[in-house]
Amino acid sequence: MIKTGDKLPEVSFSQLTKEGVMNPTTSQIFANKKVVLFAVPGAFTPTCSAAHLPGYIALADQIKAKGVDAIICTAVNDAFVMSAWGKSQNAEEIVFLADGGAAFHKAIGLTMETSDFGGVRSQRYAMIVENGVVTQLNVEAPKTFEVSKAEVMLAAL
Repeated sequence: MIKTGDKLPEVSFSQLTKEGVMNPTTSQIFANKKVVLFAVPGAFTPTCSAAHLPGYIALADQIKAKGVDAIICTAVNDAFVMSAWGKSQNAEEIVFLADGGAAFHKAIGLTMETSDFGGVRSQRYAMIVENGVVTQLNVEAPKTFEVSKAEVMLAAL
């Protein structure tokens, strides 16, 4: 599993933009930036939609005021689902990156098998990344939602 001090692996994500689906790479996304990245097991799922994403939406201005260039949400979903979820939550300050094949989450060792719920999914976590290097990593224990909250990450900044 990835840990504090590690560089993020080079993978491509999918992102739905006005120009269509784009495939930005890790280096394009994180180079020379300070980013708060959080991952959810799935878009439109209960805790993710009721608490995890809304916390980041509510605190986006305060997080960015701490020198953060971007707040990114990722999940093992496709770019269309991630975009629709962001629009349904009015999450204009959050960047949504899809990891449809779980390449990123497999590379960092933060997947979980959910069987019939959706197969391979991301574990719930949040990290602070500076110029592609993890400076803070908070991974949730199974079925918990404590250490990856927006409030916790704001305090860590």
